[in-house]
Amino acid sequence: MGLPAEVARELAADFAAVKNTYARHTGRKLLFAVALLGLTLLITLVSTAVGAAGVNVEDVWRVVLGRLGVETAPVDDLARTVVWEIRLPRILLATVTGMSLAGAGAVTQGVLRNPLVSPYTMGLSSGAAFGAALAIVLGTGLVGGNYLDVSRWLIVTNAFIFGGLTTLLAFGLARFKGMAPETLVLGGVAIGYLFQAGVSLLKYISNNDALKELVVWLMGGFWGADWRTVTLLTPVVFLCMTGLCLYAWDLNVLGAGEEVATSLGIKVGRLRVITLTLATLAASATVAFTGIIGFICLIGPHICRMLVGSDNRFLIPCSCLMGAVLLLLADTLARTIIAPTEIPVGIITALMGSPFFVYLLIKRKRQWWG
Repeated sequence: MGLPAEVARELAADFAAVKNTYARHTGRKLLFAVALLGLTLLITLVSTAVGAAGVNVEDVWRVVLGRLGVETAPVDDLARTVVWEIRLPRILLATVTGMSLAGAGAVTQGVLRNPLVSPYTMGLSSGAAFGAALAIVLGTGLVGGNYLDVSRWLIVTNAFIFGGLTTLLAFGLARFKGMAPETLVLGGVAIGYLFQAGVSLLKYISNNDALKELVVWLMGGFWGADWRTVTLLTPVVFLCMTGLCLYAWDLNVLGAGEEVATSLGIKVGRLRVITLTLATLAASATVAFTGIIGFICLIGPHICRMLVGSDNRFLIPCSCLMGAVLLLLADTLARTIIAPTEIPVGIITALMGSPFFVYLLIKRKRQWWG
C-alpha cells in the first residue's frame, strides 16, 4: 500500500530541501578549497620574487615558463639563477612541508579526538631531534656513516628513523594497553620526554661547533633546500595525503564515536594504525630535512575546522593548503624582516602560533567534539 499523494509530496519537498541545503554547503566548501589553492599559488609566486636580489614577479613567471619550454622575453642570468636555483626550491620545500604538517595534524586530531594533539605532541619532534643530535654531535646513526663525509644525509636519515620510531613505540604501548586514544597520546608524550633527555645529554657533551649546528637545526628552517630534496619529498607527501583523503569517510564516522564506527563495520584500531602511520611518515619525512617547525600542524587544521567544519573530505585538503600558506608567509617574513640576516622559520611560526592558541582558549567556550 503506497503513501497518500499529499504525504508523498511533502516528503519529496523535504528531501529536496535537505538536498539543496547539503549541495549549498558543499559548494561553499569547494569554493573555499579552490580559493585557498589559488591563494597558495599566488603566494608561491610572490614569495619567490621577494628578497634582497632585484627580482620581480614577472621575472619569476618568465623563468618558470622558460623552464617549461614556453618562449618568453629574455631574463638575465642573475635572475634566472636566483629564481630557479635558490628561491624556488626553498619556496616549494616550504609548501610541501606546510601541506605535510597541517594535513598530518588534522588527521591526528580527528583520529584521537583531541584538538591539541599533533604528530609533534606524540613525540615525533623529540625523536627526530635525538636522531639529528646523534649525527651532529657523535657523527653516527642507525645506518652508520661518517659525519664528515655525509653530514647532511646522515642527519636526515637519523631524524627520519628516530621520528618514526617514537610513533612506533607509542603504538606498541597503546596496543599493549588496549589501543585507547589517551594511552597513545600519553605514551607518545612519555617517549618524547625520554628522547628530549637524550638531546639534552648530547648538548651537554658537544663542542661549540656541534652545539651551534644542533641548536640551529632544532629551530627549523629551509637553508638546505634544493631540487633533489623537493623531488624526493613531494611524491612521499602527495601519496600520504592522498591515502589519508581516501579514509575521509571512515574518519567522519569515527568522529561520531567508536561505538557508532564499530557498529557500521569500521575496524577502529586498524583505521587508527593506518592513518596515524601515514601522517607520521609524511611529517617525519619533512621534519628530517627542515628541522623542528612547530604550530603549523595545529594552526592550519584549527583555522580550516572553523571555516569548513569537521568533514574530512574537505578538512584534510584545506588544512594542507592552509599549512602551505601559513608556512610560506612565515618563511617570507623570516627571510625579509631583518634582511640580509635570516631568522629561523621555527621562531616565526612559534610567534604566530602562541597568540592564536591564547585567542582560542579565550574565545572558544564549547567543546570541539561532542
